[in-house]
Amino acid sequence: MKKTSSFNSAAFRFALLIAGLFAVGSIVLLTIVEHSLRAYAAEATAVGLRSELAVLTEDWPDGGKQEVIDSIRRRQRSAFEQPFHYLLLDADSKRLAGDLPVTAARPGWGRVTFVDDRPQLGEPSDAETFQTLGTRLSDGSLLVVATDTFDVQSVRHRLVAFTIGSSIALTILALIGGYLIGLMFLRRLDRVNGAVARIMSGDMTERLPAIGMSAEFDHLSTNLNAMLDRIAALMEGLRQVSTDIAHDLRTPLTRLQQRLEAMRGSESEAAYETGISDALTQIGEIHVIFRALLRIGQIEGGERGSLVRIDLSELMRRLEEAYQPVAEDAGKTLRAAIDDGIAVVGDAELIAQLLTNLIDNALVHTPPGTNITFALHEGAAGVVVMVSDNGPGVPADQHGKILRRFYRLDQSRHTPGAGLGLALVASIAALHGAELLLEDNEPGLRIHLRFAAAACS
Repeated sequence: MKKTSSFNSAAFRFALLIAGLFAVGSIVLLTIVEHSLRAYAAEATAVGLRSELAVLTEDWPDGGKQEVIDSIRRRQRSAFEQPFHYLLLDADSKRLAGDLPVTAARPGWGRVTFVDDRPQLGEPSDAETFQTLGTRLSDGSLLVVATDTFDVQSVRHRLVAFTIGSSIALTILALIGGYLIGLMFLRRLDRVNGAVARIMSGDMTERLPAIGMSAEFDHLSTNLNAMLDRIAALMEGLRQVSTDIAHDLRTPLTRLQQRLEAMRGSESEAAYETGISDALTQIGEIHVIFRALLRIGQIEGGERGSLVRIDLSELMRRLEEAYQPVAEDAGKTLRAAIDDGIAVVGDAELIAQLLTNLIDNALVHTPPGTNITFALHEGAAGVVVMVSDNGPGVPADQHGKILRRFYRLDQSRHTPGAGLGLALVASIAALHGAELLLEDNEPGLRIHLRFAAAACS
């Protein structure tokens, strides 16, 4: 049997899928974070510039232009405490204060790029881009405030590096984990595949081992084993049926052959008529056997008529009336103890066949003088049909065997029948979910048929 590589296992492919989804999710998340970061940085910069510009212009009405100049100079001396740059031009565009280049001189929003060379910051850095906000004062002067823009691009580079690194690490871990899980899973499946191969080779006693990965797989294994048990039972039944048919049909076919051969040497018309009558009887017995086998096969295949509510009390009373004369003619006694108003849901024809076979079994396989009891009652566990006798009975170790097709006790070989009556009873009971129980009646045999409470509603 071909083995599957761990790299081709479902666990490994699932790990690849998870890693791919994580990578896509990381890209989407990075895009969202970058967009949010840009929006936040722009809003924070705008709020800071408006606030700083408002503080400076508050000094204009009271202290005039000089107060604004002094405020700007004080702020420039504390470069480490505030992030702003300034530019104050008079109406003639002459610089009055501030370190911004004149290219920043415009009202409203703008941007300017220059090198921040304030001595408090040490060595000058590279040129940076600053956001500006300017306003005209009442005498025509222009006041501009600037601050460096939040370095979104730098943060984005860091996020990209982190995302790529974490994605690579997670992908590697996922692949390693997927490979190991797949390897472990395949090793467990190898045992299952080995069991399947042995079953396919003909060993119907082999069963699937528990996979052990999860309760779902173990439940599947249990169900498959139950299915194999059912298949094995059906195959054993088929083998048994084939053997029994060959064995039990041999006798009537042999008798038929002997009768026909005897007729060939007979010149009497009466002998011919007798031989033909016996042959037809033998053929009829064979037909009965095949019809019973066909019926059992149909029932075990789940074939049944429509489910109806059956008045079991009335049905059993009719059977009692029909079989009383038969029992009396055979020198036996048939007693009935049937409670009123008891019903079950099922196939009416099959239920009648079941009850008929139970009574026939008791009448055929017991000697004259036997007392047979036919009872029906309902309890908490459901409806119970009971047929018992005080005849020779059946050994306890044979109780299960007499429910098989064609199985007959040695003492029953001389009685009519082919050993299919109780097999048909067992099939009908199983189809209706009823429990069939055989017990020793001390003496005799007692058969209980219990319909579950759900079948009685």
